[in-house]
Amino acid sequence: MPRLANTPLSVLDLAPIRQGGSIAETFADSTALARQVDELGFNRYWLAEHHNIDGIASAATSVLIGHIAGATRRIRVGSGGIMLPNHPPLVIAEQFGTLETLYPGRIDLGLGRAPGSDGATMAAMRRNPRAGVSDFPERLDELRRYLGDALPDQRVRAVPGQGTHVPIWLLGSSGYSAQLAARLGLPFAFAAQFAPGYLFEALRLYREQFRPSAVLDAPYAMVGMPLIAADNDAHADYLATTAQQKFLNLIRGRSTRAQPPVESLDWTPHEQAAVAQHLGAAVVGGPESVRAGLERFIEQTGADELMLVTDVFDAADRRRSFELVADIWHD
Repeated sequence: MPRLANTPLSVLDLAPIRQGGSIAETFADSTALARQVDELGFNRYWLAEHHNIDGIASAATSVLIGHIAGATRRIRVGSGGIMLPNHPPLVIAEQFGTLETLYPGRIDLGLGRAPGSDGATMAAMRRNPRAGVSDFPERLDELRRYLGDALPDQRVRAVPGQGTHVPIWLLGSSGYSAQLAARLGLPFAFAAQFAPGYLFEALRLYREQFRPSAVLDAPYAMVGMPLIAADNDAHADYLATTAQQKFLNLIRGRSTRAQPPVESLDWTPHEQAAVAQHLGAAVVGGPESVRAGLERFIEQTGADELMLVTDVFDAADRRRSFELVADIWHD
């Protein structure tokens, strides 16, 4: 049996806002997609925290997680991720303790240590940009205490939250979170959907340094990756120009709202190389190309789970992509 059939597949939804579209449409599209992949057997549906980015609608991540969990039946719903330096650990414990209480056994808490915003936005969030992220391990430890069983002398408790034991994942695009996850015996998710360059080194560090814990006996690595499936290779390549335009506009400092696909892009060789670097882990094509690409990616990485990001302009094309992937996966 192909390895793909034995590998759980999950979804990362960046809640993209289309050019000319509305945030309400984005939320409706996300809900429809979550219901679809729930029925198709996907394992998780994660949403990411971003602030002051006009092309992403998931800033109030925990609120949207609750909405998606309420609209689905069995799929796990969570954050990919919550940027812990932006928040008091107690508040995150209360939010995710509430979610876990409402949707028992279905909530994941993926954590990142990047701010996910610029200096002005951090100031608007009342966060000191000069504070850095050096205290991330201490914040993480505090958060884990609020989600664990209460200690006899614990003066501050998360209510809800205490004793819910919401599963925590560490997310990253470098070796730092890989090594911290290994040291603490936590599951690790690598963000190859936008920063694939350090993927193999991060996975090596995580696996080599992993220490068994009460959470995991062995390392568990999930890898995020861009994927676009269509009825044939040519149409998939055409749809992929939406994601290429997004990274190109990010490089140029322009709006990152999703743009319709185009036949060709007007970019310099340097810009083309930069976009290709961001999308280096992408699998794009018709069913057979996608099957081969996924099998090859699993073989190369040894990923225990894949989290797919499908960034296309039309919601129907995104749903079709996941339908095709499910057909390949269950074949």
